[in-house]
Amino acid sequence: MGQYSAVFGLALAITSLLNALLVVLKEQNNETVLAWMTAATGHHWISHGMLVIVLFIVLRWLMARLGLGADLTGNRLSALVSGSLALSGLVIAGYFI
Repeated sequence: MGQYSAVFGLALAITSLLNALLVVLKEQNNETVLAWMTAATGHHWISHGMLVIVLFIVLRWLMARLGLGADLTGNRLSALVSGSLALSGLVIAGYFI
């Protein structure tokens, strides 16, 4: 597996977790975070999406520059991505239940 494949997967795993935390953060802070995100772009989901995309791009670039993920195997990366996506889903579902 190439370094950029690993970096892409690692950025996805981290961004997924931070996305779930952002959902909880803005739902907990309607007058501050949610209001700011709504004011910034007209709707909080637009701001949310933009932040997540920028975070993914920055993480991917930074980790590639630092050479992270070069020693990951395909199975390990798959486990990390799958685990982070499952945990992110549980965080969001758990918050709203």
